[in-house]
Amino acid sequence: MVASNGKSLTVGIAGLGAVGMAVARRIARGIPGLSLSAVSTRDAAQAVLRLRKDGVEVAAVTLAGLAERADIVLEALPAKHFREVAEPAIDAGRIFVPLSVGGLLANSDLIERAAATGARIIVPTGALIGLDAVRAAAEGEIQSVRMISRKPPAALVGAPYLVEHGISVDRLNGPLKVFEGTAREGARGFPANVNVAAALALAGIGPDRTRLEVWADPAIERNTHTIEVEADSARFRMTIENVPSENPRTGRITALSAIACLRGLVAPLRVGT
Repeated sequence: MVASNGKSLTVGIAGLGAVGMAVARRIARGIPGLSLSAVSTRDAAQAVLRLRKDGVEVAAVTLAGLAERADIVLEALPAKHFREVAEPAIDAGRIFVPLSVGGLLANSDLIERAAATGARIIVPTGALIGLDAVRAAAEGEIQSVRMISRKPPAALVGAPYLVEHGISVDRLNGPLKVFEGTAREGARGFPANVNVAAALALAGIGPDRTRLEVWADPAIERNTHTIEVEADSARFRMTIENVPSENPRTGRITALSAIACLRGLVAPLRVGT
């Protein structure tokens, strides 16, 4: 479908790193029912020049200004800027698509605010697997959800949890478990690495019951996530190995998931829960 009035939906993108730029280029190349209306990033002039080289002409605005120009606001920013883009979009009643999903755990009041303003918050599957199955199982009773994330050490360098606890992932000779706790704690300690854990928690039994392990593994080249779910309807275990993007903290599939999510908002056929 397209918008209820028959017009295309406009998209504004906050952040033009590896993910945001890939989404912007794909929309500009053509997705029926969608058009790119605005972008916002730290260096707006440079971003506009990069897009112009690809033949994409688009306005650069402030984070708050995206909500004034777009029906859908896609967030692809460092977690510290989450509320700057989320709050105006939700107050304006827009469709808000966050990629820094951990930001929702720290700003849960925005979910209630969306209910009041008529906004929708739609979380893409991102770099994970099986959220449809988890959502379905959550309609019954889920006893436990556990996620194990394994990443090349370079992808974890600078994570707040490692810095705070003085954990080094340099020159590892084998796998090192650097974190074990709840998804809420993990999202706070690894804001650029485990947004998938926040998405899993929101799909299932919540951030305080969802368990998370994070491993630095020098033997792997792909960001790997395994989820294990025990429910009254099913028991399942699934693993995904993601090819890193130009940003080692993020898999290439993250941008593709965002594109698929946006396409699903306007497509005549949508497959999945």
